[in-house]
Amino acid sequence: MEQSKKTQPKGLLRTAQTAVACAAFALLAACGGGGSSSSSTNASTPAGGVSLQVVSFGTSLSDVGTYSPFILPSFGGGKFTTNPGQIWTQNVANYYGGTLTPAYLGGFSVQLAAAGGLGYGEGGALISGEHGIGWAPNDAAATTMPVVDQVTNYLKAHGSFNSNQLVLVEGGSNDILSNATAIGTAVQTGVANGTYPSLSVAVQAVTLATLGPAAQAFVTQVGTILAAGATKVVVVNVPDIGQAPLGIAEGAQGSALLSGITQTFNGIVQAGLAQAGLSSKVIYADAFTWFDQTLLPNNASLGFQVGNTGTACNLAQMQANATQYGQQNPSALNGLTPAQFGAQFASSLFCSPQTLTVAGADQTYVFADSLHPTTHTYALFAQFVESKIAAAGIGH
Repeated sequence: MEQSKKTQPKGLLRTAQTAVACAAFALLAACGGGGSSSSSTNASTPAGGVSLQVVSFGTSLSDVGTYSPFILPSFGGGKFTTNPGQIWTQNVANYYGGTLTPAYLGGFSVQLAAAGGLGYGEGGALISGEHGIGWAPNDAAATTMPVVDQVTNYLKAHGSFNSNQLVLVEGGSNDILSNATAIGTAVQTGVANGTYPSLSVAVQAVTLATLGPAAQAFVTQVGTILAAGATKVVVVNVPDIGQAPLGIAEGAQGSALLSGITQTFNGIVQAGLAQAGLSSKVIYADAFTWFDQTLLPNNASLGFQVGNTGTACNLAQMQANATQYGQQNPSALNGLTPAQFGAQFASSLFCSPQTLTVAGADQTYVFADSLHPTTHTYALFAQFVESKIAAAGIGH
């Protein structure tokens, strides 16, 4: 999934997009959605056995609602999951006695501004590149603040971390997605001309050359977080993109390529952490292995009805409705074709209970869209992360 180079216009503002939400989305029973209140738990001892303030950095997998100022009232969405359900970082924050809200709010025609929360993750964010997946200038679409800037902005605002904080950090999925096509082409060429003796060697070599700098930048940020006083840091690796619906849709070879790229990237990060002497200072949560060896093979026993072959959000209908609206209202397109316009809405960011494939899909499907987990999946992943934290001697 290559990042879009189209500029998402200021004209794609509340008039056009709200019209899509209300008029084009035939599945919606009503427009608008209430925001959930944020308050600290009153329990003297939280479920996790210790009170910790959670700070998070990352991608859409950690985005607790950066883009919600426009998306929530217009679509009932706002996070990359089966809205209004929580994502894993929010669940972990609750487990240790707190809540997690966005550090910044904006995008999609709303100017990005500091919001006072500690959830820095942004949908589409690269590790260091400014123009992530879905980015557009002037806050016209996704703002995609990179992980490097997220950490920098936290330190500018707060100065340091402390021992009563739990820092959650992940990144790399968008770097992989942005470079997957180029890596695949280079791998095929290298194997065909004999540069590499095998496909696996080619994937490792090309991924290292292409994504090695991003992986090193990620390791550097982990080091920065630790050097700034953090004593409880969870590093989450990239889940197996090849086993997400997006990867499955690419066929056996495409799926294997995406899995190989992801696994290699994760390995580069692990090696970098070890080389920098950071491995023993962080809690490493292996999302790749958890998804592949725990969740997907056992999804039925965990209460799911659909694994990685479908999505809880009715993406096809969401896209079709938006495409039809674009055909009927050319002024909303601003240079895009109706198909391009409609494709923007095939994302769990715009998903609400009214746009689910079936009622209760947030609990019975593993994936919300082609990449992002559902509410149920995130709840289980949060439990996995909590178990890793407990195993490190923090809480229970």
